Amino acid sequence: MSKPLPRPRFSRKRLALAFTLAALADGLSVFLTLTPPVQWAVDLVTAILLFMVLGWQWILLPGLIMEAIPGLYVFPFWVLVVGAVAMWGTARPKLKSMRRNPNKPEGLKGDDRW
Repeated sequence: MSKPLPRPRFSRKRLALAFTLAALADGLSVFLTLTPPVQWAVDLVTAILLFMVLGWQWILLPGLIMEAIPGLYVFPFWVLVVGAVAMWGTARPKLKSMRRNPNKPEGLKGDDRW
């Protein structure tokens, strides 16, 4: 049997705040289409606020890039990104193989001493 994927534990309050920020930013982007610099500033502030609410989530960066592409404002990318974070969490690789062995000094491979 397969195990369910572990989900990050965000409180309902944090998720509600993140979804509210995302929905406001996506709603504002429709009205700010004629002023791209203002729209970019709103998206940058939204990304910073979402990082503050949800912590460092790698998936927020592609969301910011997608929001910066002209003409894609019709898709609610911020809401989709927050939904992805709420469902799956972050796209962090497991770094077990990169952990350093405390019993093996760095620079020595196998039994090579010199």
